[in-house]
Amino acid sequence: MQIDWANFTPWSAAAGGVAIGLAAGLMILLLGRIAGISGIVAGLLQPIKGDAAWRLAFVLGLVASAAFLRLLGAVQTPIFDIGYGATILAGLLVGFGARLGGGCTSGHGVCGLSRLSPRALAATAAFMTSGALTVFILRHIMG
Repeated sequence: MQIDWANFTPWSAAAGGVAIGLAAGLMILLLGRIAGISGIVAGLLQPIKGDAAWRLAFVLGLVASAAFLRLLGAVQTPIFDIGYGATILAGLLVGFGARLGGGCTSGHGVCGLSRLSPRALAATAAFMTSGALTVFILRHIMG
């Protein structure tokens, strides 16, 4: 395996991490809510009265910020080596895993670990191990 140094962008990755950390911190401090995307979206799919506005604003902010960066030319178009069917299947499997794990990487990995949650540590370890095994199997055994 080699690192693509021409496209290695540690500064933008660090800035993104800081932005995610600030957003998660502000959300827990100001709203008392965990910034887990799967939980936020799940709350939109089964709304509770008076609870949908902040969830919708959060999701729209995610989409709007990506669209804004795209307009600025700061985002490159991703290139997928697999077809749409495999991409859709992967997305469904990630959604299933997030539901099965009681949250997603943002909820467990960012918010849960920062609160020293043992459950979040176990979930994040499971996410990371599953991801590493999947890449290993696809690239070195099947690939």
